[in-house]
Amino acid sequence: MTHVIGPDDEIESGWIEAVSLPEASALARAGHTVVVTLPGEETEAIAAAAAYAWVGASVFRTSHDVRQALDMTEALLGRRPPALTRRGLA
Repeated sequence: MTHVIGPDDEIESGWIEAVSLPEASALARAGHTVVVTLPGEETEAIAAAAAYAWVGASVFRTSHDVRQALDMTEALLGRRPPALTRRGLA
């Protein structure tokens, strides 16, 4: 389950903030709830959100709408069903 919080929101006790992808990955593998602060530019924030979600971060601190990128990443990882499926017949 992913959470998006505001850039100035406090993090809950027990959450650990990561500042790099390798750190986020290691903390997530250790079972911690990982918080990341995303860049200020929207395109960078969306890309960073997808990358951090892929390695296991679950709380994203940002002022941008990154929910669609997070939902897509969760679906690709098999953690949630896709919002829309299509079956192609050849």
